[in-house]
Amino acid sequence: MQPAVADAQPTVASNEPRDELPPDEIVPGEDPQLSQLTGLFVSKPESATATKGKDITFVAKVDSSNLTRKPNMKWLKGKWLDLCSKAGKHLQFKETYDRNTKIYTYEMSIIKVVDGDAGGYRCEVTSKDKCDSCTFEVSVQAVQEEQQQHNILEAFKRSGDAGEDAGDLDFSALLKKREKKNKEMPKEEVDVWEILKEARPCDYEKIAFEYGITDLRGMLKRLKKMRKVEPKKSDAFLKKLDPAYSVDKGRRIQLSVEVADPNAPIKWLKNGQEIKPSAKYVFESVGNKRTLTINKCNLSDDAAYECVVGEEKCFTEVFVKEPPVTITKLLDDVHTVVGEKVEFEVEVSEEGANVKWMKDGVELNRETAGSKYRFKKDGKRHILIINEATKEDIGMYYAFTNGGESKAELEVEDKELEVLQSIADLTVKAAEQAVFKCEVSDEKVTGKWFKDGVEVKPSDRIKMTHIGRTHKLTINDVKPTDAGDYTFVPDGYALSLSAKLNFLEIKIDYVPRQEPPKIHLDTTGSSSKNIITVVAGNKLRLDVEITGDPAPTVCWMKGDNVLSEAEGRVRVETRKTLSSFVIEGAEKEDEGHYSITVTNPAGEDKAELFVKIVDVPNPPENVKCISVGEDSSTITWDPPAFDGGVPVKGYLMERKKVGSSRWTKLNFDVYESTTYEAKKMIEGVLYEMRVFAVNGIGISQPSASSKPFMPIAPTSEPTRLTVDDVTDSTCALKWRPPEKVGAGGIDGYIIEYCKEGSDQWVQANETPVEKNQYRVKGLPVGEKMLFRVVAVNIAGRSPPATLSQAVTIREIMENPKIRLPRQLRTKLIRVVGEKVNLVIPFQGKPRPVVTWFKDGVLLEDKTVGIRTSEVDTILFIRSTERAHSGKYTLSVQIENMSDSADIHIQIVEKPGPPISVHVTDVWGFNAALEWKPPKDDGNCEIIGYCIQKADLKTKEWFTVYEHNRRPSCTVSDLVMGNEYSFRVFSENICGHSDEAGISKNTAVISKTGLDYNPTPFKERDKTSSPKFTAPLVDRSVVAGYTTAISCAVRGFPKPKIIWMKNNMIIGEDPKFLMQNNQGVLTLNIRKPGLFDGGRYSCKAVNDLGEDQVECKLEVRVVQEKGEEAKK
Repeated sequence: MQPAVADAQPTVASNEPRDELPPDEIVPGEDPQLSQLTGLFVSKPESATATKGKDITFVAKVDSSNLTRKPNMKWLKGKWLDLCSKAGKHLQFKETYDRNTKIYTYEMSIIKVVDGDAGGYRCEVTSKDKCDSCTFEVSVQAVQEEQQQHNILEAFKRSGDAGEDAGDLDFSALLKKREKKNKEMPKEEVDVWEILKEARPCDYEKIAFEYGITDLRGMLKRLKKMRKVEPKKSDAFLKKLDPAYSVDKGRRIQLSVEVADPNAPIKWLKNGQEIKPSAKYVFESVGNKRTLTINKCNLSDDAAYECVVGEEKCFTEVFVKEPPVTITKLLDDVHTVVGEKVEFEVEVSEEGANVKWMKDGVELNRETAGSKYRFKKDGKRHILIINEATKEDIGMYYAFTNGGESKAELEVEDKELEVLQSIADLTVKAAEQAVFKCEVSDEKVTGKWFKDGVEVKPSDRIKMTHIGRTHKLTINDVKPTDAGDYTFVPDGYALSLSAKLNFLEIKIDYVPRQEPPKIHLDTTGSSSKNIITVVAGNKLRLDVEITGDPAPTVCWMKGDNVLSEAEGRVRVETRKTLSSFVIEGAEKEDEGHYSITVTNPAGEDKAELFVKIVDVPNPPENVKCISVGEDSSTITWDPPAFDGGVPVKGYLMERKKVGSSRWTKLNFDVYESTTYEAKKMIEGVLYEMRVFAVNGIGISQPSASSKPFMPIAPTSEPTRLTVDDVTDSTCALKWRPPEKVGAGGIDGYIIEYCKEGSDQWVQANETPVEKNQYRVKGLPVGEKMLFRVVAVNIAGRSPPATLSQAVTIREIMENPKIRLPRQLRTKLIRVVGEKVNLVIPFQGKPRPVVTWFKDGVLLEDKTVGIRTSEVDTILFIRSTERAHSGKYTLSVQIENMSDSADIHIQIVEKPGPPISVHVTDVWGFNAALEWKPPKDDGNCEIIGYCIQKADLKTKEWFTVYEHNRRPSCTVSDLVMGNEYSFRVFSENICGHSDEAGISKNTAVISKTGLDYNPTPFKERDKTSSPKFTAPLVDRSVVAGYTTAISCAVRGFPKPKIIWMKNNMIIGEDPKFLMQNNQGVLTLNIRKPGLFDGGRYSCKAVNDLGEDQVECKLEVRVVQEKGEEAKK
């Protein structure tokens, strides 16, 4: 709420300036604007007055048509309080997106408004380098007048919802509705601010009511800035807590104060409750500084904290920011049929995160979902389950977190019922059994049987069964009335299966004469071949009526084989005038030519049949992926080797992710081609495909799964293609990888070239190269050539990167130039035995001739190796010797042009010892030494000498001088009466010489004859009576915690120590441990109780006297909070 108090008081003088606030003050709710504001808002939230206890909603709309990424919206209160972290039952946020207008709609709802919700708000939208913000005000009004009897303490509430100490004091609950009185403005102008500055704080409310000021909080803020009163200096605190702290969830935070008294006890409170030390709350005390560390902060740590020292307190508030929860695995679109189970699965970045599900803008939760939707959490996975999908479930489903969202589309189609076996016409005789049988694709489907349009009811003679996908109608003891049209109608489907039952009536006529045999077949026609089609697995029963007198003999044959079995799977049943050919469970081997021959004395008749066995086709073969795109792939397969005897109508395809067990149908209508393009796939995910073949009989078994394939898009074109080098027949190219690579990576690059003006591109490399450079060889001299580079991966070739201009294939002359490294421009020093490896780059075209010289002579030393490439030369010595020292000259030459560089190499080692070391003079306690430099200086300058001396008695060497630069020195402070020998080490940059030069003669320091007569030593009297140098100090300790009291005493002889409690000597009580460490006396008391309090004294006694000190020990018991409250 803006503290614009001047506008709210009618009695303030009109000449009072409205901009009296300090110029650096920012109105709450309005942060300084960002550097680049853009008009992203289509609709901004407006200021409003809310009714206490009611709900209010603010709406902001953002146009994203010109944005490259999704905008990020923040709702703020005051200067910095992020309201998104306070989302819950009181504050709710909603976000929707319109695909047509590309407008995002953001809503903030305040549920059951309270007085603390009043104030300034700001909504801020950002997207990459664009931003926009707007502010609005919320004021709260009461529903009715408050009761007159008010608890004044309850009115002084704080804004916010973090506890009793959160936010600022809010006096708005004290305000009452008053009737507007039409009184004239007082003529005398009164300066309210002067009155307030002189008044006591307890009178602020009275003055505000008197002069009509309603914004008490704004009045207090403005008055605080106007008075500019120095803050009251605290007696207990040198530095208090900051007003507020902010910390991310899971991190730690430290609250620090500085106290005036380092020994003062301190307490930390959270929301008024004292904090005990633990692994989460760590107390630290360093000097005057006291620190409370809160480890692994969570939302429960978002509270008000206070530090108490004596009677003084300081307060602060900790805000815990919850990091945004992102979506790591997005939702997948689902295509299913009615009645199937649907699962939407999303994976988030943190366990236990809150995920909100929505369908077409409507939130789905446990209260509104009922039994239709189920919500499941498994670690980071959140699953929305639809038990049985219906047409009403079609739509877009969203999963929201506070850091991201994902969406997926659900498509539901009607489930088609497929007829796997239809019912067939039957011809039966009286008293026989008639069985109608059909098979459909769904086991759950029920149905009804009808005869001539009338539903068939079950009886003792008529039975109806439903086992799995098979439905049967069985009629026992067939009668002539059973003949008719029978129909099976599945429930819920516009489908019917019909067949006819023919009743065969037998009539016997007496013919006195013979009649030739005759075969009566229903399939007999003009065709010479009678074809009977049977579905594999079904039963074939062919009843053939035979006439003739006398009764003819029947013979069935398959090819040349006679069928005479009366029992078994393939059998022949013969009656007087009827012969039946039966095949139980037809198989492919039963297919072939059959014949029936009837004979009697009057003649013969014969009929031929062809039984064709049809079945579902074999699975398709060789399913494979021939090409992939960014979100699609092209699949091809071979038709089945056996079509089942019926032409294949088409194919059904399914796919699944590798590692998953759930196959997803890609089509519900048969697909006729053997090439299919699957779409809506995720790039970088491995998939498998399988195919079903469909003919008039049914659906085949699934094919073998294809090899796993991955939808991958080709990369973008390579970048920054440049020419690195050109010769008479070659051209070296360099480039950078593509900006967009994708999940397929890069297998390599293909380089192509062609002459300028031609479009015949020639591939330069047979296999893709992995490096980002390549030299094209075999180019014609003087021709202008164009070059291009293509990146290749499993998805194919990328767009080419082409040079903008043609390159003339002709070598460019370049003067030779040596690029001598900086460290080789000075003398190179190495120790004997070390290796030397010098890499010296040079340039020049064509390739220059490289020559090495040493001291002006051609280098032919076999211990010095030389390697030369097109761009540099290497000189290396595996193990250096002093003979390798000298000046090395590198010369590079192209025809009559050349360049050279000198490199000075010095190989050094430790020097030899000095020579001719001797003592030249001895006087007093001094000796003079001289020597000559060593014969071998180690091939470098001698930088000093190290001189050591040794007494001939002990023969231990001691260093006298280090880094002595002259070949002479004077050794002083020698001991009288001793004889000394000396040795000298020479020193260079490699260190001291291994051996030393030892003096040929010695230095003898003779005695001078002086006598020393010391005074007799008088021993000091150390005896003294006991005296305490450090007394005992009164202490107050907590019961149950081991404590100690200490003092210090001196005296000789060593005094006897006696500890007493209440003038009673403490004996060998295990509760007490008495220690004496060099006169420091300590009495340790193990876990004291209330009875251990009292006066403790320590007495020291020896032969010369005694001394005693005492102190008071108070033991207190810490009471529990519940007991304190009762008291």
